[in-house]
Amino acid sequence: MLIISACLAGVRCRYSGDAAGHDPELKRLAESGRALLLCPEVLGGAPVPREPCEIKGGDGFDVLAGRARVYTKHGADKTDVFLAGAASVLDAARRCGAKTAILKERSPSCGSASIYDGTFSGRQRPGCGCTAAILLRAGLTVCSEENYRLLVRPCACWYS
Repeated sequence: MLIISACLAGVRCRYSGDAAGHDPELKRLAESGRALLLCPEVLGGAPVPREPCEIKGGDGFDVLAGRARVYTKHGADKTDVFLAGAASVLDAARRCGAKTAILKERSPSCGSASIYDGTFSGRQRPGCGCTAAILLRAGLTVCSEENYRLLVRPCACWYS
């Protein structure tokens, strides 16, 4: 079983109210029952659409440790929403036995290698989002829509 960011399979749950794309392979995995589509921010209680957020003061590991926070562009602290969503995704992963997550790169929740730098300038920095961090800490393999074909070798069991 896989966890997949819902926006990658066409679910309109992003902050802007749209989807991040529509990867037919990821959608097929969900439709076949081999993947669970989740949006951590929605699970944490965020509406769709919502104000964009970025992590200030570190990355997702720092948010989990209380050293960084997640803020909207206008300065509202949404850390609790991101922590609740990350915990919900981890709980779902444990319940379904997921070992791998394919998450939306650059997201303050789902970024696996790169996130925005917290200035709302469009600049990126190395690091992961809150959900990616909690899943990595729990021992799951985490990758993005940009590299899952390289890091997670699709196998027949994904489709059978």
